[in-house]
Amino acid sequence: MTADSCAAPRATSEFMRGVRAGLPVVVAAAPFGLLFGTLAVDNGFSTFEAVLMSATIFAGASQMVGLDLFGANIAPWLVVFSIFAVNFRHVLYSATIGRHLTHWTPLQRAVGFFFLVDPQFAEAEQRVERGQGIGFSWYMGLGLPIYVCWVTEAWLGAWFGRLIPDPHALGIDFLLPIYFLGLVMSFRKRAFWLPVVVVSAVASVIAYRTVGSPWHVSIGALAGVLLGAMLAPARPDGEEAP
Repeated sequence: MTADSCAAPRATSEFMRGVRAGLPVVVAAAPFGLLFGTLAVDNGFSTFEAVLMSATIFAGASQMVGLDLFGANIAPWLVVFSIFAVNFRHVLYSATIGRHLTHWTPLQRAVGFFFLVDPQFAEAEQRVERGQGIGFSWYMGLGLPIYVCWVTEAWLGAWFGRLIPDPHALGIDFLLPIYFLGLVMSFRKRAFWLPVVVVSAVASVIAYRTVGSPWHVSIGALAGVLLGAMLAPARPDGEEAP
């Protein structure tokens, strides 16, 4: 049996492992994908525009912020800058994950960073902690179903979202926060986890009360990053440990 004939089944197996890891994310994000499609149409978007926004931005919080800002009488650059502020944490994600993707081709890294959303980052970091590499097949198996379902949900929400009962009344709007809380708790065995989480949370709440949304997301993330950098143990040669 040749190396190529062995590689194909292995890649397929890794892809399916990624798909299985992504299924909880698909379920948790579904109400919000549908809700976005509904709100987009209610804010004057066409179905095509709602789907296009999900397909190109692919970031739930930023898309919700965009819906509020697009209808306001403000400069276009401020809309772009506000969306970037919410998504700034993805820059931090790519800086962390990128050092584990040096074996990928430039094209694979470009594609991979597009799919680098919150659950993608968390699952990839946990895989590294288990001593497993981040293969492109596994990574895409995780990311593709989430992306396809997110875009599809925007289309369904735009068409049928008005038939969905109030998500606040049903409590389904709380599914995603619960999922993200689970992601945060999965890193609890890391050094300095608790102080970093507490500082991030406090900074985010203070920023929300003073500066307002969406800046509290980036400010909370930066506060946690700065504390983590300050507490990072130094290597014997004087360099900070990653």
